[in-house]
Amino acid sequence: MKSLALVSASIASFALCSAKTITLPRDASPQVLAAEALAGPMAAVKRAFPNSPSGGYAPKQVDCPANRPTIREATSLSPNETAWLELRRNHTLDPMTSWLSRMNISNFDATSYMNGIRNNVSALPNIGLAVSGGGYRALMNGAGFLAAADNRTNNATNRGQIGGLLQSATYVAGLSGGGWLVGSIYTNNFSSVQDLRDGSKGSSVWQFGNSIFEGPASNGIQILSTANYFSTIQDEVSSKEDAGYNTSITDYWGRALSYQLVNATNGGPSYTFSSIALEPNFQSGSIPMPFLVSDGRAPGTSIVSLNSTVYEFSPFELGSWDPTTYAFAPLQYVGSNFSAGLVPSDGSCVEGFDQAGFVMGTSSTLFNQFLLQINTTAIPQTLRDIFTRLLTDLGEDSNDIAQWQPNPFYKYNNATNRNAESQQLTLVDGGEDGQNIPLYPLLQPMRNVDVIFAVDSSADTTYNWPNGTSLVATYQRSLNNTIENGTAFPSIPDQNTFVNLGLNNRPTFFGCNASNLTGPAPLVVYLPNAPYIAFSNVSTFDPEYNDTQRNAIIRNGYEVATLANGTLDAQWPACMACAVLSRSFDRTGTTVPDECTQCFNRYCWNGTVDSTPVEGNYTPAFKAGEVNLSAASSVSRTVTMSVSVSAMAATVLML
Repeated sequence: MKSLALVSASIASFALCSAKTITLPRDASPQVLAAEALAGPMAAVKRAFPNSPSGGYAPKQVDCPANRPTIREATSLSPNETAWLELRRNHTLDPMTSWLSRMNISNFDATSYMNGIRNNVSALPNIGLAVSGGGYRALMNGAGFLAAADNRTNNATNRGQIGGLLQSATYVAGLSGGGWLVGSIYTNNFSSVQDLRDGSKGSSVWQFGNSIFEGPASNGIQILSTANYFSTIQDEVSSKEDAGYNTSITDYWGRALSYQLVNATNGGPSYTFSSIALEPNFQSGSIPMPFLVSDGRAPGTSIVSLNSTVYEFSPFELGSWDPTTYAFAPLQYVGSNFSAGLVPSDGSCVEGFDQAGFVMGTSSTLFNQFLLQINTTAIPQTLRDIFTRLLTDLGEDSNDIAQWQPNPFYKYNNATNRNAESQQLTLVDGGEDGQNIPLYPLLQPMRNVDVIFAVDSSADTTYNWPNGTSLVATYQRSLNNTIENGTAFPSIPDQNTFVNLGLNNRPTFFGCNASNLTGPAPLVVYLPNAPYIAFSNVSTFDPEYNDTQRNAIIRNGYEVATLANGTLDAQWPACMACAVLSRSFDRTGTTVPDECTQCFNRYCWNGTVDSTPVEGNYTPAFKAGEVNLSAASSVSRTVTMSVSVSAMAATVLML
């Protein structure tokens, strides 16, 4: 066995050899312009836009457009999404054809098949990707999957790799920690995981070695010194209050989070989530559409249950398909004073309320608890006093909320809308209803998603591994005819079955036989977090990771996505392609290739149930031989990672 020093040296050498020097763009201050002159052509790349009319964190009144903003009923896709889809579906054709061909299904000509249906939109496969919540664990594990699926990642299109799946997808959804990943990628101009991981000099993006309690560690020109970190956040949130808007702990959480996720000065306080729709690569349909998911909490309650209203954020809209709210608001104007679906003729329009960090924070309000750990952190006394006041005003049971006030759905759908009489729309962490994988936007029948790759980094067990709880919750919700509203979902076994049959420790397909489903449900490819080359089951509330830990967990997620670069199953890429094509085969009456039949026999849940209670604490074994590596973090906290020598050799080509 290699010594610890030798293994550490191997890791360091691997990181240096594989890391790609990336210079990400920054705001155009004089200092930044000077730095960009030295940074090279990457400085010309644009991100989402700092288009808040206030120039900062606060929303601001603007002149209403000629066609005043309105709330639309959820009877169809928005006109914006419908028009965008026409562009996006065309942009997925060539990447998907290339990807399917490289996945190499035996005795099947993927190129000929795709060319034969390329003019028939209803026959084309439609792919969605979903990344669960789970704090930084979910961000890093999900990042590994997206890196594996991205053809921009070094060597991700080599034999046994799955790069190009991301380029073939129509939609990408994130929730809580997975929402941080999706939000960070999109607010940074659809940057690759590789670029965000490697960062640029002076950038605090994806630098998790300093927690949000400490602020960014670098003294580079892009970010503030630690001494000014909290006072700057306090000033920004105060500007929103001074403009006449209520604030909650989520405002502070979202601002702190942005320093790590948005590559702009002070975490980009003037960047909005709706500005993603203005990015040229999004407008052209060149990249998938992102969604973030939150739950609604009924006024005066502290309980979020499976029949709670689920809300989705897209670059175009905020709203819900549920029969309760059943409406969507234009995200750009969400801060406007809507009433009964309209901004009154004498009312003003507002922009900038959908600040990017606030949207990401809304999807992850559970992590307000980070900021409430005030007795064990270096948070200044003035900020502690503010939190105390907020908790006094809102009540201790409301420490996990995001306040969206004015409520865009005020006096709308009065008969069913639980918030119709409330001036405030109260949103909370999207996983609080148990649906920790953001499947909701991808299950809507009007989006016609065929296959969902569901990356699950949930902490369902004692040692923070998933056991299928999220899929169980979504399945149970699909059986509730008071809330499901036409959505269908494959049958899912109980959590004990997941563990007893190992369904939570390897990829599993659910819904393979479309004829057995109650409606047009997608095939779900379940990809649970498991230990391939690293202990990736870190605590949901662990606030900091050094670069070695971060990179190891990202790389473990890569191994999950590729089944250890195909070493655990050389057919895995072909099986992924079979899952993508399955519903298309059904619609076109195409004979399923023999290799796909083999894949479905291997990976599809066949209905077997073993509900025997699981004894002891679930502790999965590593997928390969183990070499222990103890890496001390910047605060002298030790974590043990397990890396097999063979897996390390294989991953030298990756990331």
